[in-house]
Amino acid sequence: MQVAKILNFKKHIKLTEDIVIVSQLGLTMAGSILFCFAIGYYLDKWLNTKGLFITLFILLGIIGGGYTVYRQIMEITQKDGDGKPERGS
Repeated sequence: MQVAKILNFKKHIKLTEDIVIVSQLGLTMAGSILFCFAIGYYLDKWLNTKGLFITLFILLGIIGGGYTVYRQIMEITQKDGDGKPERGS
């Protein structure tokens, strides 16, 4: 009974939306880094290099993930009151 009061998503809609946004940003960043790590790992294994491509692709994953997260944050903060992105930007 007490858990149902805490998990009332309609009552805490703003908190729920914020948790969803933070989760999405975190998963975007982690997914970008893991994807690039996998590419670097298999290139190192295939070309018999010792960590060169892993390092390079992890850095690219961090940069690409950071840029994607930045774009998502800018898109979220530029929405007007009805939830639609502003035109002309």
